[in-house]
Amino acid sequence: MPVELQVPHVGESIYEVTIGEWLKGEGQFVQLDEPVVALETDKASLDVPAPVTGTITQVLKQPGDTAQVGETIAFIEPGEAPPDGGAAPAAASSSSEQPKTGSRTMTVNVGGGAGDDIVVMPAARRLLSERGLRPQDITPTGPGRRLLKEDVLRHIEMKDSEPKVAASQAAPRPAAPSPAPASAAPAQREEIVAMSPLRRRIAERLVQSQQTAAMLTTFNEVDMSEIFALRKSYKEAFTERHGTKLGFMSFFVKATIEALKEFPALNAEVRGTNIVYKRYYNVGVAVGGGKGLVVPVIKDADRLSFAGVEQTIRDFAVRAQKNKIRPDELQGGTFTISNGGVYGSLLSTPIINPPQAAILGMHGIQERAVVRDGVVVVRPMMYLAVTYDHRLVDGRESVTFLRRIKDCIEHPSRILLEV
Repeated sequence: MPVELQVPHVGESIYEVTIGEWLKGEGQFVQLDEPVVALETDKASLDVPAPVTGTITQVLKQPGDTAQVGETIAFIEPGEAPPDGGAAPAAASSSSEQPKTGSRTMTVNVGGGAGDDIVVMPAARRLLSERGLRPQDITPTGPGRRLLKEDVLRHIEMKDSEPKVAASQAAPRPAAPSPAPASAAPAQREEIVAMSPLRRRIAERLVQSQQTAAMLTTFNEVDMSEIFALRKSYKEAFTERHGTKLGFMSFFVKATIEALKEFPALNAEVRGTNIVYKRYYNVGVAVGGGKGLVVPVIKDADRLSFAGVEQTIRDFAVRAQKNKIRPDELQGGTFTISNGGVYGSLLSTPIINPPQAAILGMHGIQERAVVRDGVVVVRPMMYLAVTYDHRLVDGRESVTFLRRIKDCIEHPSRILLEV
């Protein structure tokens, strides 16, 4: 009896998901707990594992479709792997042109023979759907008989020019000056792609932040020399002992927590007509993910060691690239740190992640000439920015808060001694 593959509960206040990619298609064999389909929510992406070992007999939802939590999106027939170890034959279809859907491509048999398959690439597949075209009418030029987006565009351009050619052959006209080169077909100049739920949520949150908070940004610069020296002295021993590298983020997380303890307004939020001061420190760290920027939260970061912070951030970064961050890991932050320096940013004004009161922006490290004890020296310098909600935080507090972070980074021993 087929087993239903259902949309699991993916987090608080999430009732609907969007089907992302089918990692396995109809007729394919899956092992227990093997990822079958990627789901997208307004907070994260996640893979749904197979509830049993068996063969996918029917897919009910296609990429881009929406589904409710608990809804059945596919059926799996329990059983062992086929003798050849590959995919089981799909259910019989009325036409040899029935597509075999996979995670990223679509295979179409156009001649009935074993060598008559065309592999339709995702961009080409989308364009075919938009224009109502059939893949068997277009000659593939990609390796392994792959039908590329360029092949579809070339076909469209040729079809668009056919009526003009026919008309010119039927009724020759006197020679006329050559017209100006026609502009490229619209499909070549624009591509319309629906926003993913995650991207829509990011857009909504950013606009919400701009509309609901009185944001202001203050800047400072920090000398990274002491941090460089510490990392150089202990990075090998740290890696050998803890299995992870000693990076910059752990220093900034620890320095930020020390500053938040001294200036609690930056760890607060506005709730109605009240100010809620939080006596715990859940620090969100912005990382680039496969579907966009996400901000997983280091819960109770003040209770973690340097190694604990580094291990947590590394785990987030790896899983974010694979869209494995769970929705609950993106909730509950009290303060956020964003490091635009990893992408080459020298200076920026970060946007607050509501309902938080502030965000720290780190930037690129550059060697610059600075004056120390009346002497011009070259030091590795970084610009820091703190954007804060002026409804909660006064200018004096924000400037002193950032100065406190600067002091902790330039004198790391203060973090350990809490002075």
